[in-house]
Amino acid sequence: MSITKDPDLLYADEGEEKNRIRAGTLYLVTTPIGNLSDLSERAKKVLAGVDFVAAEDTRNSAKLLALFGIKKPMVSYFEHNKRERGEVICDRLAAGESCALVTDAGMPGISDPGEDIVKLCAERGIPVTAVPGPCAAMTALTLSGLFTARFAFEGFLTTNRGERSKRLDELSSDDRTLIFYEAPHKLKTTLADLLEAFGDRKISLCRELTKLNEEIIRTTLGAAVRLYDEREPRGEYVLIVEGADSSKRQETAFWHDMTVGEHVEHYISSGMSKMDAVKACARDRGVPKNEIYREVNVGKPQR
Repeated sequence: MSITKDPDLLYADEGEEKNRIRAGTLYLVTTPIGNLSDLSERAKKVLAGVDFVAAEDTRNSAKLLALFGIKKPMVSYFEHNKRERGEVICDRLAAGESCALVTDAGMPGISDPGEDIVKLCAERGIPVTAVPGPCAAMTALTLSGLFTARFAFEGFLTTNRGERSKRLDELSSDDRTLIFYEAPHKLKTTLADLLEAFGDRKISLCRELTKLNEEIIRTTLGAAVRLYDEREPRGEYVLIVEGADSSKRQETAFWHDMTVGEHVEHYISSGMSKMDAVKACARDRGVPKNEIYREVNVGKPQR
């Protein structure tokens, strides 16, 4: 078991400076997703106080720091060097240096290799804490006008056609609100794929969040496809898609006209053990697995 306490808060009641920079600690510092005024005072203090900054793009981050009069040694840390550079950063942390990890915009670790270095720090017992702030996914969700109590973050869909189709098929029955990221040059394809997989659901397309040209389009997938047939996408998008209607889900399910026995046999014929098939059947129908197990053993017809 690994228990991590926030090193910035441990000494608040001991007369020491609250939120002071602690040696050997990695700070995940959230940066603005558009509006520079969203950089918090704590973020500025941490960026100014750490020994060095690890950045997705050191050029972009150097410009951001310069705007606030901060100059720090920087190292690059991005998708294609995360394995070797992560070890280097952790070695420096283990030696007692402090580091702020930043991405180009938003929270490090969300659709970002920051996830990997946090895992590495956890494995090596290196303290990690976060300086929270703007997140495009949460900002878009709250602006969407769609259900926010239960949601699933999917990030960027894979570009592999087979894996993409399989994933969308899996998500088609999920009744949670779904959150996707998408680049402008891929938006039209993604909207078409979502429409094909999900049907004509509600969607909010959020672009240029917190910027001067912020735009929230609340529409349907079909209407969104038609809209972008007529105009070119611009800016990075967050797509908030309505979840499946649970009342209609069973009506369109492949097993809708099967008995429980036929449903279980379907999974067995695909290579599952009987118990796994019972679990899958129960999951599909939203009932306890014991109910399905009794049914297939007694043989009582059920639909």
